[in-house]
Order: sequence, then C-alpha cells, then structure tokens
Amino acid sequence: QMQPVESGGGLVQPGGSLRLSCAASGSSFSIDFMGWYREAPGKQREYVAFISSGNSPIYADSVKGRFTISRDNAKNTVDLQMNSLKPEDTAIYRCNLAGPGYSNWGQGTQVTVSS
Repeated sequence: QMQPVESGGGLVQPGGSLRLSCAASGSSFSIDFMGWYREAPGKQREYVAFISSGNSPIYADSVKGRFTISRDNAKNTVDLQMNSLKPEDTAIYRCNLAGPGYSNWGQGTQVTVSS
C-alpha cells in the first residue's frame, strides 16, 4: 500500500500563501484518489480537495478560487497550493491516498494563519 508523507505546513499571516506536499511511499499500488483533509480544533474532519487519477479536481466550497490541488502520477505526489489564507483555514492538514482496498492517512502537518 501507499503511505502518505506530508510536508510544508507552518505559520503564515492572513492573505499569505503556503504550499503543502504529499509523497506516497511504499509498494507500487495504484492510487485512485489523492486528497487533502483538515481538522480544526472543535470541528469534524472535512475534505479540502481531492483529485482523481485522471486529474479531475474537486474542491470544498470554502476553498474554491483560493486553493489549487495538483498531482504528479509519475512521482506519486500531490500538492496543495493555498493562497489568500484566512484564519479559519487554521487546522491540521492530512493527506489521504486511496486505491483498491485501501485508504491511508498521513500524520498531518499544522497550518496556522494568524497575524
């Protein structure tokens, strides 16, 4: 199975940008969907964006027009470019990889948007 490893979180001011990256490690299984979810304090996990193997992205309404998900099938990586960040984007962001018979989560990376 493919295990996700995230990088790229941090502290940024409102209006700023961050880029998250997720690399899949492990055996060469096919990855149907690669996605990003987030968990904010006191809130349920919510999806942010995910992308199919055919590079069709889906975004949550709260991030449309600000975030862009991209996937490199050759490298088994998925990135999330986050622009115009808001304090309500503060959360732990987790990468999810899903394929035949599996759905694996990364450890998560903290994104904090604060002045």
